[in-house]
Amino acid sequence: MKHHENKIGGSMTGDANKSERLDSNKAKAIYQPGQSPERDAWFSAFIIENHLDYLSYPEVAASPEQVRFMVYTEENERYYPCSDRMFEAIMNRSQSAFLQKRYQQALTKVLALVDQQIEDPWEKAYLESLIITKYQHETRDEIMIPSRLEKRLLGIYLKRTQIEDPYGDEKSRRNQRAGLVLNAPAFVKAFNQAARQDFAKPPATLHQVQNLIHHIGLKRLFALCVEEPLWLADKPVGYTHAEMTAIFSRPWTGNGIDKLFSFLGVTAKDEAERRSRKILWMVDESGEIMVDLRIIRILVKMGHKVIIVFKEGPLFTKTDFYDAQDDAVLKAELEGIELIKNHHLSKNELVKLLRSDASVLAISDGTKENINLLHASTTFARAFKEVDGVISRGHDQRRRFFDTHFQFTQDIFNIAPGEDGSVSIWHKARHPKVIKFSHKDLEQKAKTIIDNMAEARQNGHTVIFYSGIIGSLPGKIDVAKQVMSVFIDYLHAQMDKAFIINPSKYYEQGMDADDLMYMWEIVQRSGYIDIWRFQTYGDISQAFQVLGRKIPPEWVGKDATYSTGCTKEMKIAQEVQAQHPEMQIIGPAKERFMRRGEYAVGKMYDRRLTEACNPRV
Repeated sequence: MKHHENKIGGSMTGDANKSERLDSNKAKAIYQPGQSPERDAWFSAFIIENHLDYLSYPEVAASPEQVRFMVYTEENERYYPCSDRMFEAIMNRSQSAFLQKRYQQALTKVLALVDQQIEDPWEKAYLESLIITKYQHETRDEIMIPSRLEKRLLGIYLKRTQIEDPYGDEKSRRNQRAGLVLNAPAFVKAFNQAARQDFAKPPATLHQVQNLIHHIGLKRLFALCVEEPLWLADKPVGYTHAEMTAIFSRPWTGNGIDKLFSFLGVTAKDEAERRSRKILWMVDESGEIMVDLRIIRILVKMGHKVIIVFKEGPLFTKTDFYDAQDDAVLKAELEGIELIKNHHLSKNELVKLLRSDASVLAISDGTKENINLLHASTTFARAFKEVDGVISRGHDQRRRFFDTHFQFTQDIFNIAPGEDGSVSIWHKARHPKVIKFSHKDLEQKAKTIIDNMAEARQNGHTVIFYSGIIGSLPGKIDVAKQVMSVFIDYLHAQMDKAFIINPSKYYEQGMDADDLMYMWEIVQRSGYIDIWRFQTYGDISQAFQVLGRKIPPEWVGKDATYSTGCTKEMKIAQEVQAQHPEMQIIGPAKERFMRRGEYAVGKMYDRRLTEACNPRV
C-alpha cells in the first residue's frame, strides 16, 4: 500500500517526464481558423466540452481580457490549457495511443482512491461502475483534455463519498516527514557547513559575502527540494550528514540555471545591480512545500516579495489552500504569512497588499487542477500580471508552461527533478511584444497629468474632468473616442480659459481597463478638479451634429450612466466632492448611475453586456 500511495502522489517518472513539446511552427500549424468549417466546428466543440468558453460558461471560464493578463495571444488565436501534443491528438480526431494512455492514467488514479478508501463491497462496486461509466462517456469522442477528465471523475468520488480530502492524512504525514528532516541535526550541520570550494574566490566586500551566503543556501535548498524520498520515505529522519552533503552536490541541468540566479539577484556584482522582485511561487506537492518555504525565507531576506500560490481545493497530494489553514505542521511554517481568501481582488487592493509590510502573501489559483489559466481566479490573474516573474514547481506545471507554443506575459521558471537525479531548471522568456505598465509607471503618468492640472489652475484656468463612454459599447472604442474628442473641442470653443482633460487622449498601446482605472483614480482624487462633467446624451447628439452625421442606433439614448467605468467614477466623484465641496458635478442625475455595477476584469464595459454584444463560439 505504501508503494501504491507514493506512486500516485509522487512526480511522474519514465516517459512521462520527457517533454511533450512540438516545434513551435508546427504547433501553430495544428489548427488555423477559417480553413475548414469542420475543423472550426470541432475546435468550438473542444472549447465548449472542456468548459473553456467564456460566453458559454461565464461563471467558470475567464474572459479573453483576463487570460491576456497571463497569456500573450496573436490575433485570432485562442489559448488552450494543454500541451501542443495533447491538442494535436485531440484535433486530429484519430485514436491516439498517447491520449488514451493519459485517459487511462486519470481513471487509474481515481479508481485507486475507491479501492483504498471504500470498504463496503456494494458501495465500492457502485462507485467503480459509476466512474467507469462516466469515463467511457467522456472519452468516447476523444475531445476531453485528460486533466479535465480527471477533475470530473474525482468530483464524482468527492460528492458521492462526502470525503473532504481523500489524501489529507497522507499530505500531513509528508509535511511532517519533511519538517523532521529540516530540523534534524544532520541537515542543520550540513546546511551550515562552509565548504572550502565555496570560498575559492574570497569575496572582497561584505555585500559580496552576504550574496555568496544566499547563493550557497539557495543552491543547497534547490538541491533538496527535488529529493522526493525526503517526504515519501517512511523514515526520512535517517539521513546522515554525509548523505545530506551528497544531496547538496547533485548535478544541475536545464537552460534556466544562470537565468534564475540572475533573476533572484544572487549573481549581482553590487547592490545597484540587485533589485527587489515580486515573485509568484506556484507550489506543487505536499512535503516538498516545506523546502519551498525555506527557500522563500531566504528570498525574503534578500528583499524580495513572494506570493505563494496554492490549489483551491483537494487534488490528490498537491498542496491546497485548506492545507495552509488546517494542517498543523504547514500552518506553523506559514505563521505570520497573510492568507488572501478574496478571489476577486481589484488592482487597487492588490497593489496595496504588494506595498504593505507583508513580505509573503498566500493565495489560491482558484482551481482544483494542475494548471488551468482559463479557470484561474481574478486574484491569481491580476497577481500573475503584477509580479516580475513566475517560479513553477514540478513536472505537471512544467508541461502546461513549457510543452506549448504559447508564450506568457511573465518570465516563467520551473524547478523539477531531473531524470538523472539532477536539479532541472527551465526558463521561458515572456513574449517580446508584451507591454507592461507597473503601478509605478501608472502613478508617474498620473503625476504628470496632476502637474498639468496644477499649472493650469495657477494660470487661472478652470480644470474640468470629462467622464464618458469609451469602451461601454464593445467594438465601438474608436467611435467613442472620436465622439468624446469632438465634443471636448466644441466645449473649448465655447469656454474661455478652460483646461479640459480628455481621457481618450491618454490611452497607450498595451493598457487595459485595470491600468486606466488605476491611473485615473489617482488623478481624480488629487483635489485639482473644479468641474467633473459626465457625458449626457445631449453631448453625444452635439458631437454627431458637429461631425455632420446622423446618430447611429447603438448611440441613441446613451449617456455616462451606460458606462461601468463612469458608474465607478461617479462614486469616486461623490467621495471627492465630500472632501472638496467647491467641486461641481455636472451630468445625468446621480441616482441614475446604478445599473453598471459588474465591472468585467480587464474589460472596458459591463460584463453583462458581453453576451448581448458577442456571438457564441
